[in-house]
Amino acid sequence: MSRHRPDALGGRAAVVGIGATEFSKDSGRSELTLAVEAVQAALADAGLTPADVDGLVTFTMDTNPEVTVAQAAGIGELTFFSRVHYGGGAACATVQQAALAVATGLADVVVCYRAFNERSGRRFGAGVQRREPSAEGAALGWNLPFGLLTPASWVAMAAQRYLHAHGLTPDAFGHVAVTDRRHAARNPAAYFHGKPITLADHAASRWIVEPLRLLDCCQETDGAQALVVTSVERARELPHPPAVITAAAQGAGRAQEQMTSFYRDDLTGLPEMTVVADQLWRTSGLTPADIDVAVLYDHFTPFVLMQLEEFGFCGRGEAADFVAADALPLNTHGGQLGEAYLHGMNGIAEAVRQLRGTSPNQAPDAAHVLVTAGTGVPTSGLVLGRAG
Repeated sequence: MSRHRPDALGGRAAVVGIGATEFSKDSGRSELTLAVEAVQAALADAGLTPADVDGLVTFTMDTNPEVTVAQAAGIGELTFFSRVHYGGGAACATVQQAALAVATGLADVVVCYRAFNERSGRRFGAGVQRREPSAEGAALGWNLPFGLLTPASWVAMAAQRYLHAHGLTPDAFGHVAVTDRRHAARNPAAYFHGKPITLADHAASRWIVEPLRLLDCCQETDGAQALVVTSVERARELPHPPAVITAAAQGAGRAQEQMTSFYRDDLTGLPEMTVVADQLWRTSGLTPADIDVAVLYDHFTPFVLMQLEEFGFCGRGEAADFVAADALPLNTHGGQLGEAYLHGMNGIAEAVRQLRGTSPNQAPDAAHVLVTAGTGVPTSGLVLGRAG
């Protein structure tokens, strides 16, 4: 079943602080240290102190427990703490959880964070290794023995079908990579600052798993990002214009697995993102025409195209042309391909900058920003807006 009514969360909380470490390939410090640096930076940006915080939210994948981060960051008692599952699919849901806590009075100030040494430590691109038996992992047992060992290989299956169904070639994916890197080149915080690419560069990059080339795949990053959420009322007293959580949603589709949903009727779309899109549009009352900037999860370029289609920005098979035409400011921080791979949390920070008017690639008069979390897995999304 699908929801048929808007929810009551929209407009009751806001993101008021953002903070991050530098984005690198070798941080030289622990993931806990990274988390604390980002949390303290976000609180400073919000004009708040650790003593103001009574809630923390992170990912199930994060190695930094909420109570440990609280102790290390100088935060006292907690009345709310939560974790969200499914890797990058959790990003926007951490903000949703924080907003739920604030809206219901469970907490007043909630910090969402994600920290990892994903390049110098555990590298997700290395694939599944030494996995403990679990019901969740059973689906992988149908794929790993036949060579589908990494996220790139899982996405390649859907990407190949997408190209076949729409009569496209792998060059279609290049428009996303070029757009991201163009924005990253102008973003001083981006790892690929000053390093744009061309479609020819994309086409010349080596195959990873056909039809995915190296420049279709996100980078690996060490770093951390944190976000501060509080009520809209309290936000008005703080230094920066609030990024109001206009709508927030999670979604899992029928026959959903973690990036290996190969037994669905159609592999050319992302049904989990349709669930998210429907609820975001329903709750916000907005349409694709109202969105000024889209920050779409870009661990792999084909899934950016599919997201544009699921949200209704263009028709099926038309997203490559839509991106090529610069019809919508997209991933203005450089995305995970260009800025950093922080499981999507840095994309939420970029949405906040757009609404503040401080993005390195600022869209004129941005009032509504769409943000999405990881695709191919149960996922989440946000619409952030300026305060009225």
